[in-house]
Amino acid sequence: MNNRLVILDRDGVINRLRPRGVADPAEWQALPGSLDAIAQLCRADYRVAVVTNQSGIGAGRYSINTLNRIHRKMLDELQPRGGAISAVFFCPHTAEAGCACRKPKPGLFLELAERLRCNLREVYAVGDSLRDLQAAARAGARPVLVKTGNGKKTATQIRTDPAAQFANVPTHQNLAAFANALLSGDNDNNRDGGARDER
Repeated sequence: MNNRLVILDRDGVINRLRPRGVADPAEWQALPGSLDAIAQLCRADYRVAVVTNQSGIGAGRYSINTLNRIHRKMLDELQPRGGAISAVFFCPHTAEAGCACRKPKPGLFLELAERLRCNLREVYAVGDSLRDLQAAARAGARPVLVKTGNGKKTATQIRTDPAAQFANVPTHQNLAAFANALLSGDNDNNRDGGARDER
C-alpha cells in the first residue's frame, strides 16, 4: 500500500479564488509557484490528488464538461513542469443537497482512499478553509493549512476559537512553502514558515 501521497484542495491552494467559483477555463489562473510545487512533489515520488467542492455544477453555473475542461487546462499547464495529478475527486452538490461528499464531510477523502488503495493516516491534506481541515481530519488524514485563498482568514479563525481543534495544525504561507517543508522533513515543526505570501 503506497501512502506517499499528498491531497490538495483546488481553489485557493492551486489556483486563485473567484467570488462565485471558476466557471470557465479562461478564469482558471494558477497561484504563483503552485504548479512548480506540485512538480517538485512528483519528482520526489509523491502522488498528488485533488479533492474539491464544485457546487457551481449543482447550482447550474457550469457543467461537468466545463469542469473537465478547467481541469484539462490545469493538467496542461502542469505537464511541462514535470508534474502530474493522479486523480481529481469533486463534489458537484450544493450545501443544501445534504450529500456525504461535500466538505466538511469526509466522503470524497474516503472514496479517494478506497480508489487509490491507501491509508490516509500518514497522508497530508492541504487546504485553505476550515471545511478542508475538518474533512481531512474526519477521514483520518493529516490536515495542513496554507495562507493563500481563504487561508489567512482561516488561520485567524482557528487561532481565536477556543474550541478549535486545529490551533496547532501545520501552517504555511503557500503550497510551495508546504512542499519545501515536507521534502525537508520539517512540515510538522513548521508553523507559518517564512515563504512569501502570494495570492
